[in-house]
Amino acid sequence: MILAPSGALCTGSFTQSFVRAECVNLCAGRLNKTNGFARAILINSGQANACTGERGLKDSLLATKALAKRLKLDPEEILICSTGVIGEPIPMQKLLEGIDPLVKHLDAHNGLNASKAILTTDLREKQIAFEASLGGKSVRIGGMAKGSGMIHPNMATMLAFITCDVSLPREIWNEMLKRVVNYSFNAITVDGDSSTNDSCLAFSAGDLLSEDYFQDLEIGLLKLSTFLAKSIVRDGEGANCLIEVKVSGAQKRSDALTLARTICSSSLVKTAVNGCDPNWGRIIAAAGRAGIAFDIQEVSLWIGSFQLMKQGLPVSFNRDLVVNYMKKKFNSKELNNDSLNIHLSIGKGDGEASSWGCDLSDQYIRINADYTT
Repeated sequence: MILAPSGALCTGSFTQSFVRAECVNLCAGRLNKTNGFARAILINSGQANACTGERGLKDSLLATKALAKRLKLDPEEILICSTGVIGEPIPMQKLLEGIDPLVKHLDAHNGLNASKAILTTDLREKQIAFEASLGGKSVRIGGMAKGSGMIHPNMATMLAFITCDVSLPREIWNEMLKRVVNYSFNAITVDGDSSTNDSCLAFSAGDLLSEDYFQDLEIGLLKLSTFLAKSIVRDGEGANCLIEVKVSGAQKRSDALTLARTICSSSLVKTAVNGCDPNWGRIIAAAGRAGIAFDIQEVSLWIGSFQLMKQGLPVSFNRDLVVNYMKKKFNSKELNNDSLNIHLSIGKGDGEASSWGCDLSDQYIRINADYTT
């Protein structure tokens, strides 16, 4: 459970799938009804509570009502997020019995416990916090996320929660989160599959931040969200290697992001990385089907610092050096230097964006082949 102070403003970004859990609809509906005012988020792990019919909605309403009663709040101020197996309802007796202990053990220092509790197939918790001085005031933002498989967000199974101890006008906070999500959580992929339950919820509460510092806060939020997004990909099911694809020279930033995401989500690119094979033709082929027009004669490509293509034509390179670079990034433990970098330049435009993915291994198949059995 995440509890926010009185007067907290919450904004959300949710899955764009037409098949989505009732908890997503409930969250979106309540945020719209209350003009973004919310006090708490209840999260359950193990059951997505999606495709469970009327029971799914009734269980979500029952859970939020029970927590509201315990916290002496209006049920409309309570949000709920679920993650786990699609088609499985929440074991409500177990959930309801867990509400009193949750409230009893509320503590400002229990963030790590919460980040662990929301995991499913994840191998490690994902959380980060930043602090900066804005206008002479110390401002803090924190976040936690979960996700490992079914990751290809259009907002995959992924949940993210962000808190900020200053307040902003609702419209500004909504638009800020939308932009941040697009170039962080919406810029990652593990397996190309989106989920029924994707949600990112962000609380803003505290003194009103001066308009002079909105841009600074957004830079911090993007830094925080990018860290969490990359942590999800790092922990991808069966993953051994974080891939970072940077596309530059596009006409628009959104075009660059589309190209980068397409390359990151290519199964052929991902398997080549798994085999430490510098098969650059797969990268170019993926870019060509992204739906973004470019002139092949202006294309250059690098893996790490090694250039493999210039002005649309292959250049000679030392294959062994590139393979060794790829092997070095495989299972790297250097948290800030563990990504295998691919850079594609498609022209002279100002559009530039990055996307993050991971290799595709046989372990991913093993994890998902018998996920429910």
